[in-house]
Amino acid sequence: MNKIIFWNVDTQVDFILPEGKLYIKGAEKILPNLKLLTNYARKNEIKIVNTRDFHSISDKEISNTPDFVNTFPQHCISGTTGSMFVKETRPTVYAVVGDRTIDKKYIIDDYDIVIFKNEFNVFTGNKFTNDVLKILLPNTIVVYGVATNVCVDFAVKGLAKCANQVLVVKDAIKELPNLPVNKIFEEWEKLGNVKLVTVKKIIGGK
Repeated sequence: MNKIIFWNVDTQVDFILPEGKLYIKGAEKILPNLKLLTNYARKNEIKIVNTRDFHSISDKEISNTPDFVNTFPQHCISGTTGSMFVKETRPTVYAVVGDRTIDKKYIIDDYDIVIFKNEFNVFTGNKFTNDVLKILLPNTIVVYGVATNVCVDFAVKGLAKCANQVLVVKDAIKELPNLPVNKIFEEWEKLGNVKLVTVKKIIGGK
């Protein structure tokens, strides 16, 4: 049996909407496709794992003099509107994976999962990410979100080690403009089990 999960990367107000603290230009254009993916998963009872960037001002990637490669201005700060998911992907009933412990029952039973992270890489930004994947044991992981050349990249490369197939929805991702993206696509292809697909391919259609 091919077990599929969806992996929603950081589709939060500060990144997606023009008023966001670290707005990715053009990211709002993928909102309709994000909604299609979310609705499809819910209709078909596919578990969605949502990663949520969640910072304090003391985190190492937060800087008042950012280089926009390793450090960035304040964004997705705990307790702010900017740290919330956009309405198109906002989880409803979900298990929270923070920094203390996880409950296998909730990971299996709850509709969605939200993994809080304070680094670009969800695998180092939350020590329980691998545990969640070991519980879920997916064969195929469908990935979408932002930013293609930062957090999505880390997610894809990590998830490729945990599943037979990783499908990245190319019309439901968006990159930061100042970092190369074509090189990242080449790196994904070399992994052997990562494929770029469209929303229509995932939800049905040509």
